[in-house]
Amino acid sequence: MEKNIVELDVREDIKNKLEPFHKIMTAVAGLKKDDVFILNAPFKPVPLYPIMKGKGFEYEAEEIESKHWKITFTKRGVQQ
Repeated sequence: MEKNIVELDVREDIKNKLEPFHKIMTAVAGLKKDDVFILNAPFKPVPLYPIMKGKGFEYEAEEIESKHWKITFTKRGVQQ
């Protein structure tokens, strides 16, 4: 079975003072075990980590450049 990869860039939203939480939750809602969600953000989104962990995701964060973080979330738990 092929894994699904969803990528979302919220840097422009945050630059325009828009809250991206709903957009992020919508993007991950249908993901299943071993699916991947890649988030591009202007900072390391530490408050998001426990929320995603509660949804069964593990994560890796990588600073690409100043004001560009790439966080790769992989669904490990069962779909909720």
